[in-house]
Amino acid sequence: MELDSLSAQKKRIHFIGIGGSGIFPLVQIFSEMGHCIQGSDNNTGDNVTAEIAMGATVFMGHSAEQVHGAELVIFSAAIPRDNPELKEAQRLGLPVFERSEVLGWLSARYNDCIGVAGTHGKTTASALLTQILVGAGLDPTVVIGGKLPLIGGSGRAGKSPIMIVEACEYVDTFLKLRPAVAVILNVDADHLEYFGDLKGVVRSFNKYAGLASRLVIANGDDENVLEALKGVKTQILTFGLKDGCDYTARNIRRPLPSRTEFDLMFRGELITEISLSVPGEHNILNALAACAAALSAGASPEQIAAQTKRFTGAARRFEMLGKVGGVAIADDYAHHPAEIAATLKTASGLGYKRVWAVFQPYTYSRTKLLLNDFASALAIADRVVMSAIMGGRENDPGDIKTGDLAAKIPCSVWFETFEEIAAYILDNAVEGDLVITMGCGDVYKCARLLFEG
Repeated sequence: MELDSLSAQKKRIHFIGIGGSGIFPLVQIFSEMGHCIQGSDNNTGDNVTAEIAMGATVFMGHSAEQVHGAELVIFSAAIPRDNPELKEAQRLGLPVFERSEVLGWLSARYNDCIGVAGTHGKTTASALLTQILVGAGLDPTVVIGGKLPLIGGSGRAGKSPIMIVEACEYVDTFLKLRPAVAVILNVDADHLEYFGDLKGVVRSFNKYAGLASRLVIANGDDENVLEALKGVKTQILTFGLKDGCDYTARNIRRPLPSRTEFDLMFRGELITEISLSVPGEHNILNALAACAAALSAGASPEQIAAQTKRFTGAARRFEMLGKVGGVAIADDYAHHPAEIAATLKTASGLGYKRVWAVFQPYTYSRTKLLLNDFASALAIADRVVMSAIMGGRENDPGDIKTGDLAAKIPCSVWFETFEEIAAYILDNAVEGDLVITMGCGDVYKCARLLFEG
């Protein structure tokens, strides 16, 4: 395979969609390996700025001649097949790989690859696992979906046999991985435009669990996860809050609204005490999964306790950004109803006067399929403000709009632009309120506008 040459010799690699969150960690890894990096994107942003600082050449816009001189081309799944750079690379006979193929190849190079999968929580759990193993000096290679301050981004090239990879189920991407340890945080109905129904999602996670060569670490509280484990021959360890799980949290206490402490137990025996500064019951489960995976990778209980205490979360995962006129501003990646509900329940317990949910729906198909679920989850907030739907990889079918969602949520409003949303919030939020922007698109820009306004 052409990718094998990356291990032995330096290459000029061209990334199409170089600013994307899925491509960024690969850029970091291959840059650290000494390869010459270039690429193109339609938009500037924090990732592009960081890549240029690494020494990468970044072109704005896509044109055929930009791949000339490249020795290998990697493209994002969001790139259309008629992209001029992709077509030119194929015409020139250059080796061309989609991002998930590269990720699969990378995972096969590490004997102790840990894949962290789940409909929700992947980034937080994989970032916490990274914090533990890097802090413990185990030097893993890392590919996660959010930025972690400890590694200065979302990817790093380590020198040990350990790799941590966030394993995404979308279009069965995670089935290209070769994990020694497969972590399953939860299984929920999502990406139904691809899977068809929840049974299709469960079948995919069953195949993923079957890829693990050494161990499966799975949520024993989640009925869909347990269904996905049927027939899996690899050793299985469970985590959860219910009796009967291998790893559990006991004596849970909250000395502060934003801090959770608990005793990490394995089959009734105390392993260590854990202190977390990422709030919410869902993050106790994420921490249990990360601790179990860390122990399987060789981290000691003392190292786990020390590093979980230092973990402050990944970027865009209930990230507190600051205050404007006494109004707290936070940002979160939540884009599925279950994630939104977990985030807003956590926010409601932090003691703010009112919680404002600023939501950007992502993809027309998800918004339409889960319309009532979105309405129920968003209604947990005291105030709801929404933007137009971000189509992402989809074209507008014309049969769903944000107004359809707003009609199901009492007292909610929506606007076409972030500027309008920011102006509305600045006019109506009061001291003591919390405003949290949510979505997997570019709604974080709205949070920034609040500080500028």
